[in-house]
Amino acid sequence: MAAAEISRLGVIGAGQMGLGIALVTAQKAKIPVTLVDNSQTSLDKGLKFADKLLEKDIAKERISKEDATSARQRLQPTTRMDDLSEVDFVIEAVPEILDLKTSIFAQLASICRSHAILATNTSSISITKIAAATTKDPTDLSAASRVISTHFMNPVPVQKGVEIISGLQTSEETVNTAVEFCKKIGKIPSKSADSPGFLANRILMPYINEAIICLETGVGEKEDIDNIMKNGTNVPMGPLQLADFIGLDTCLSIMRVLHVESGDSKYRPSILLVKMVDAGWLGKKSGKGFYQY
Repeated sequence: MAAAEISRLGVIGAGQMGLGIALVTAQKAKIPVTLVDNSQTSLDKGLKFADKLLEKDIAKERISKEDATSARQRLQPTTRMDDLSEVDFVIEAVPEILDLKTSIFAQLASICRSHAILATNTSSISITKIAAATTKDPTDLSAASRVISTHFMNPVPVQKGVEIISGLQTSEETVNTAVEFCKKIGKIPSKSADSPGFLANRILMPYINEAIICLETGVGEKEDIDNIMKNGTNVPMGPLQLADFIGLDTCLSIMRVLHVESGDSKYRPSILLVKMVDAGWLGKKSGKGFYQY
């Protein structure tokens, strides 16, 4: 089936991911974006970050001042979920907490228009579970068929890849619309089945976890582990530095999902990773991880 036209986007969550998705859409697709967060402080912080990114792009002559002003004006912040009633496509970008996401999607099913695509930016939670939250009748697919994951990579303005993940209920039209929307905002979509970790994290997180185990068991020092991967495989940063940038709590959360949902011991999180999260050493965002920041 043909992809539906998107004339207004909604984004839930004004953190780094949500703000990035909203700003890229305002710049590339040139459509208005309703940015929702239940915290006015978070909205203010997110919009200041958008201003900083746009100023940086102007300074580097990537965009004109006029284009930056137009993009900024397309961002329409609000603390009210009901303001999503006019969007054609909404992307949820809140923390990886199942109950929080299912609560949001239950609301979206009643707030959004009957054709609106209901997308999540989840990096690990089952799309089928999220879609099931849109109705109390499992045979009613009127909203569940419009649920999909558009898993953007961080930082959104830089990374081109987006995972498109379908649940059991997701319709072909929903998939096509999500794919075309991602292309419209300059991204390169890759489709994945609704399996633990999807594609990116199913591959990436065990790689990072194994690097941590190598450090934990004394196979190599942190600098040697990162340097061999940078200089031997041509990746921009080593696995331990990458884990710091992602957030060690996020890495642990995803490894636990892989371990529990697959039942495979090869996904057991490193003991050192668990201890570092317990200590509050979460990486760049806390000032300390495998490296100091």
